[in-house]
Parts: sequence; structure tokens; C-alpha cells
Amino acid sequence: MSKADITVQGTPNPNAAKFVVSGVSLGTNSRSYFGSHEVGDDELAARLFSVQGVRALLIVDNFITVTKADEVTWDDIVEDITWIIGEALG
Repeated sequence: MSKADITVQGTPNPNAAKFVVSGVSLGTNSRSYFGSHEVGDDELAARLFSVQGVRALLIVDNFITVTKADEVTWDDIVEDITWIIGEALG
């Protein structure tokens, strides 16, 4: 399988960004998490919550919306998030 193409888009919320994935499905069921304690066996979500400052996730068929803490900048974490998504999706 080829590596997923990931595009980062802003949202109206400055603490949220949409990581759009093309060429790979993230699953047919949407899911949202408001902390690492909620992810259960969702390995991708667990890895994303390992990034310091990630506060919430919405995972849908072709995108992940990541909400970050106020004290963290996107410059601090966008590369790590993109790498984790790309690595998980191959």
C-alpha cells in the first residue's frame, strides 16, 4: 500500500485542525475522543494522544480533526501528528 497523502486544513476554531487523508480510509464509523482514557483499542488515537498538547480527536472516513491545548502551537505538533497518521496508514 502506498503512503497516504495528508493535507492539513484550518478550522474556525484556532485550536483545531483537520488532517485530510486521501487514498486511504480511516474506517466507516466516525469516532470521537476527549482524552486518552477513552480510546480503548484504537491504536491510532492512542498514538495521537501521545503528542503533548492533543486534547480531542474526531476521526471520520477521510479526515481527523485534532484539537490542541491553548498553550501548544501548531508549529510544535503538526509534524508529529502528520508523521503518526502517515505511519499508521502506511
